[in-house]
Amino acid sequence: MAKTILITGCSSGIGLDAARGMKARGWRVLATCRQEADCERLRAEGLESFPLDYADEASIIAAVEEVKTRTGGRLDVLYNNGAFACPGAVEDIPRDAFRAIFEVNLFGYQDLTNRLIPMMRAQGHGRIINCSSVLGLVGIKWRGAYVATKFALEGLTDVLRLEMQGTGIEVVLIEPGPITSRIRANSIPHFEKHIAWKTSARVEEYRSLLGRLYGEKTKPDRFELPPSAVTKALAHACESKRPRARYYVTVPTHLSGTLRRLLPTRALDWVVKKG
Repeated sequence: MAKTILITGCSSGIGLDAARGMKARGWRVLATCRQEADCERLRAEGLESFPLDYADEASIIAAVEEVKTRTGGRLDVLYNNGAFACPGAVEDIPRDAFRAIFEVNLFGYQDLTNRLIPMMRAQGHGRIINCSSVLGLVGIKWRGAYVATKFALEGLTDVLRLEMQGTGIEVVLIEPGPITSRIRANSIPHFEKHIAWKTSARVEEYRSLLGRLYGEKTKPDRFELPPSAVTKALAHACESKRPRARYYVTVPTHLSGTLRRLLPTRALDWVVKKG
């Protein structure tokens, strides 16, 4: 019997490649998206897909019941992947923006995880894989809200890994660096909704940010890799007898993880500023 993985955020980018890649490896993939229209598109290409919106507790509850119905109450792997960004200087990010991004990038992850752990306990095994980021290791300007969620996810996942020891449930972090995706384009509505940049003390700095945010991307960022690089790490995390606690993906992630351990904070700040 094929093993089953539930993957969130499958409408594009990392999640979509993971769904396709794991299916190609013989896994039964339950690929969820926030919008039903995206689920229909995935079903048209032969994937099992249904809605799951991290921001909506009722949607999470319904998705868990769907998993139970489809699998008879068994699940081998949960891959928490869906997330969004809200660019802006920390001093300009209102409380509502922080609340919204934490609902999706952290609270939704753990709500879904907590509802699926009993299934994994009952079967005596399982894997919980959380997609973090290089920005869960080091922070950069204009990404404060996203960085905050990923730093929190790193800590929460570390504690969950310790607490699950002896249960047969493995807990893993995947930490991508720059990956080809729609996260920048998808962040624009959140920026427009929450950031009053025209009245900010940093208005001139924002004018430069707008060019990067709205400008058409003509080439990959430095060190950028395709989503398949993350899928490769995911496959190892799912199929290895003893998965790693962390999987760094891309050169910047390896470099950031090393420098964070070795450098004093001010020295690391200097490196990050230089890019």
